[in-house]
Amino acid sequence: MSLPLISILTPFKNTESFITECIDSIRNQTYSNWELVIVDDGSTDRSYDLVESYQKRDPRIQLLKNSGTGIIDALQLALEQASGTFITRMDSDDIMAPNKLEVLANNLMSHGKKHVAIGLVRYFCADGVGEGYRHYESWLNDLTKLGTNYTEIYKECVIPSPCWMIHKDDLMACGAFHPRRYPEDYDLTFRFYKHQFKCIPCDHVLHYWRDYPTRTSRTHVHYEHNHFTALKTHHFIAIDYNPDKKLVVWGAGSKGKKTAKILLEHGIAFEWICNNPNKISRSIYGKVLLPFGHLRSWRNTQSIITVANKKAQKEIRHYLGTLNLRPVRDYVFFC
Repeated sequence: MSLPLISILTPFKNTESFITECIDSIRNQTYSNWELVIVDDGSTDRSYDLVESYQKRDPRIQLLKNSGTGIIDALQLALEQASGTFITRMDSDDIMAPNKLEVLANNLMSHGKKHVAIGLVRYFCADGVGEGYRHYESWLNDLTKLGTNYTEIYKECVIPSPCWMIHKDDLMACGAFHPRRYPEDYDLTFRFYKHQFKCIPCDHVLHYWRDYPTRTSRTHVHYEHNHFTALKTHHFIAIDYNPDKKLVVWGAGSKGKKTAKILLEHGIAFEWICNNPNKISRSIYGKVLLPFGHLRSWRNTQSIITVANKKAQKEIRHYLGTLNLRPVRDYVFFC
């Protein structure tokens, strides 16, 4: 019985310093039935020439030039040319663990369609990995070990863009890369969630995520936090908003204001609370901010929590727990 073909979709732009290490890690996989559909997104360095040298040596590598501009256009083109039963992504500056494709494919074959195979990730950086990235790595991996990723979906992206695998039919069913909405990896994760594709638990480190100052997620406007808040609010309204509950927005910082503004634009009624004495009783966007104490008089609520302080978040979680409220159904954390 032949193993399913895996299509690895990889956009690249000016990653000559890392791309050979990336491709070597793919070619050294224990699972050999793969094709690499790799798309140049307008490189001005030697990246294209380096990939072309691999293509000449390995017929499994298909090198294309982006007919559009940006990662989404490159991914759309790659998917159009992909022949695999299974689809996965890879970033051109990262490294696969040798058994990455084998573990993901075996999990997907065992569980079948309507599932997403995922794995643990590990950051690495020549100058050392910062505390923020270490915290994100630990948080993300804890979810992945249990397959409970969606319980925290509104906090951060819970499925890393270069460490998932899915049946091509399922990817197409949820729209693949066609919505031109950034951050594209987070948007796709929300659509996996909306279509109820279950995350398969995994306790293997399968992907090594490189961090460096010019990495796209650090420098491109599409990955700024205002885009994340808008994306979260868009999907919350479409997927989890319950009009039969009283909606409450917690916090009036930049994320709280952005969330409130979008809700108002959609004509969605909500109460707005905060603990900042300088903001309580003030009107922002025509909404008067109320103190947290009002919560005690409200029943049947659904909350969007934009409070960034970690200590305050723990206290809020504990408080909501005493009311037997459940994450996602009754409240979501936006940070």
